[in-house]
Amino acid sequence: MSAVQRANTWEISDSENESDEVKQTSCVILDQDTSINESNTSPSSKSCSARAEDGSTSADGVKISSKRRRTREEVQEELETRKAARDKRRQEKEKLKEKKLQEQQRRKQAAERLNLLKPENFIKSLTAHIHAVLLRDAGCDVLLRTLDGFQWRNRIENQGLPNSISWTRQALQQAEDEAKNGVIEEDQVLMVISHDEFEDMVMSHKTVTNQSALIGDMHEGAESLLQHLSKYLSRTAGKVVTILVMISHQQRSGSWGEDDFYLNQHHLDTEQLLVHLQLYWNVTVHFLFGWQEVTDHVVALTKALSKRPYKALCGDPDLGFCMDGSWSAGVRVDRDGRGLAQVWTRQMQQLNRVSPAMAKAVTSAYPSPSLLLKAYEELPSEEERRRLLADLTVVGGAKDRRVGPELAGRIHRLLTSQNPHLLLD
Repeated sequence: MSAVQRANTWEISDSENESDEVKQTSCVILDQDTSINESNTSPSSKSCSARAEDGSTSADGVKISSKRRRTREEVQEELETRKAARDKRRQEKEKLKEKKLQEQQRRKQAAERLNLLKPENFIKSLTAHIHAVLLRDAGCDVLLRTLDGFQWRNRIENQGLPNSISWTRQALQQAEDEAKNGVIEEDQVLMVISHDEFEDMVMSHKTVTNQSALIGDMHEGAESLLQHLSKYLSRTAGKVVTILVMISHQQRSGSWGEDDFYLNQHHLDTEQLLVHLQLYWNVTVHFLFGWQEVTDHVVALTKALSKRPYKALCGDPDLGFCMDGSWSAGVRVDRDGRGLAQVWTRQMQQLNRVSPAMAKAVTSAYPSPSLLLKAYEELPSEEERRRLLADLTVVGGAKDRRVGPELAGRIHRLLTSQNPHLLLD
């Protein structure tokens, strides 16, 4: 029996797989100090090393770059640059913050100043100075009680113009003009005198007039309130003095004497004194009944002084509101006549109760005043001339309107009247 030979079975060892894995080795970047044997390096590893040195892309798509290490000086310079930029940004923020704080402080001070200038607050800084001579009259208690009732500050003094009432206020700013020890004197001064004292002033003025001498040159024995007033005005420039003369009802009615000649002569002397005070000294004289009217005058003047700073602050001397808008700028007329139609329309609008639509209706029918005057001349009767523009239609509004006979008559009187004092309405 023949022997059957069995074929040997070949098995694949793991060494073959290992040999294949050797071919798929990854590329390794080596330092300059490392040396390898070229015989033990495969061609694929050589190509990978070359690509790594050139900074190219590897076989699996990963980009490998060779970056030079920065020196210590370069790193230090970059840090200093970043620090300087941060410091600059911080300084800019601090400056901006400081600027905002200054602006807020300025607005706060402006608001506080505006609040102080309001009449209800500013009147608290006013002080009324009453001359001690006025206290000799028992009626002065009415004035003092009224001032105390309003809780206004007042002071009794024995200096300045006799029989006077003046005002001072506290300076709101250190650099305010004419500030003396933080106090500013108001320019308004009241001089309260009785009727007998006013008669003495009249006689003093008459004596000076007859002697053809100056009031200030009178001798000391004849010194009167008129001379005190003259010296006060020459010593203090810019003061506005008002004389308040207290008279009785009998004196107000004019029964000052039984002799008509004496009465007429006295009135003439009084008028001469009033004219002299008004023209040369800018002094006004008011005749009042008793201390109650004097007190009312003092209260009114005190309130007026308290309102003056706020009005001066809010008022615009340039009248800027008049310059806003085209109506105040006027109409430009060129040499070729362009703009005359608009001037004619503006002239119609200057009449009372004339709207732009009404003015446009008139100027559209008659583009110039000469054409309207010519149309007036062509009509035979005066009634037809007055009603010429009455039936013109006014365009605009919900309903159609007419100019009407009233406006037509006013326009007719404006263009045809020869009387410059004629009232159009």
